[in-house]
Amino acid sequence: MAENVLDGQAAGVDEVHSEKPKKGKLKIIIIAAIVLIIGLGSGFAAYTMFLGKKTKAADANHEKAPAENAKIELLALDPFVMNLAEQNRFLKLSLQFELADKAYQQMATEKIPLLRDAIIILVSSKSYTSVTTPEGKFQLKDEILLRANQAMGKDVFKNLYFTEFVTQ
Repeated sequence: MAENVLDGQAAGVDEVHSEKPKKGKLKIIIIAAIVLIIGLGSGFAAYTMFLGKKTKAADANHEKAPAENAKIELLALDPFVMNLAEQNRFLKLSLQFELADKAYQQMATEKIPLLRDAIIILVSSKSYTSVTTPEGKFQLKDEILLRANQAMGKDVFKNLYFTEFVTQ
């Protein structure tokens, strides 16, 4: 009988211990679920508050960009392959001029041979080292733009874009 009492007490002790871990595990699961829900809610709120504004601003910029790009008039010239001042040095150059006004398009198109001549004379006098540095490219860009506007007789071109620049 004493054994039964001891067995009963031992069984009762096991039951008590087995209930406590279940309650403890349940509390941990509930707390983890609450933390997860709060984390997801905070993440969603942060996304909509911070990144949502950026995407709206980016969408607005994308809507404005085509309108701004539509205003730009470009005149593309055929690629140039020219000798540089040093022997056995070459430059392949493709460029586009941005016109100051759309009204200049026809005049600029008619004077393309004049433009090509001015560019070839200028670029072929340059050394390899002067056109391979970033500063040299910016200087060449400014000089070509100046010569092109001089060849046209007025400021027809607002900017110049190198679309291909390969040296050898």
